[in-house]
Amino acid sequence: MAEEKKVTKRTLNRSFWRWFYGNLTCFTQEHMQTFGYMWSMLPIIQELYPTKEEQKEKLATYSPFFNTEPQIGSIVVGITAGLEEARANGATDIDDEMINGIRAGLMGPLAGIGDSLIVGTYIPILLGIALGFSKGGSVAGILFYIIVWNATSIWFQRTIYMKGYALGGNAVEVIVGDRATALRESAVLLGQVIVGAMSASWVNITTSLKFGEVSLQNNLDGAFPGIVTMLFVLLCWYLMSKKKMSAVKVMGLMLLIAIVGVLIGVFDPGLAYE
Repeated sequence: MAEEKKVTKRTLNRSFWRWFYGNLTCFTQEHMQTFGYMWSMLPIIQELYPTKEEQKEKLATYSPFFNTEPQIGSIVVGITAGLEEARANGATDIDDEMINGIRAGLMGPLAGIGDSLIVGTYIPILLGIALGFSKGGSVAGILFYIIVWNATSIWFQRTIYMKGYALGGNAVEVIVGDRATALRESAVLLGQVIVGAMSASWVNITTSLKFGEVSLQNNLDGAFPGIVTMLFVLLCWYLMSKKKMSAVKVMGLMLLIAIVGVLIGVFDPGLAYE
């Protein structure tokens, strides 16, 4: 009986770090993360298959198009590492079609999960905290974000990579099952509440318009405090979410509105010149 092949922890770590640093290797619109995926799987394949011909054949399995949110996408690489190990040990039900079916089936849902939880929730929360530490020009905010983001990102990605490797094909139900969906939706809702609270705390837009002796801002505050701020936040959300404008373009538009508003007297920057 042939000795069972087992991927060493050292090789798993090499595969993970290749994905962590190189998931966008040779990125193009045609292939996106394909070559980064292949580069990450190469140490696994080299350890499991002794001949160059076998290595070339198995590596070609991962040549089809692949693209997902890269942080949470590390679990897919872990899953296929586990599947490749099982195939190398003679599992007849694992072939190229099965592996690529899992890759293709997971990359879309995981992109939605990662974009909503990591890009749309976790990163804005970290940036909001970092802004608080940056008051008065302090570098504490920058250091906080760099350290906390890298530490949590590495821990999270490595943990789910190893979990994916341990689960293999069984990871599909864990990731996209009903319980996982409910948990994900709860986390997204919590993130939306936190981002809304941050907007109310950090954004403050008022108008200096007056009609005779009547201050528009005072009347607005009496009816709906913070309504001008809320409208601008919703405008930014609408432009980015519905009109697909980039954050840079939205910031440029806000700057233009501020300049024009000050010039025509809608906004008062509160500056005094002697």
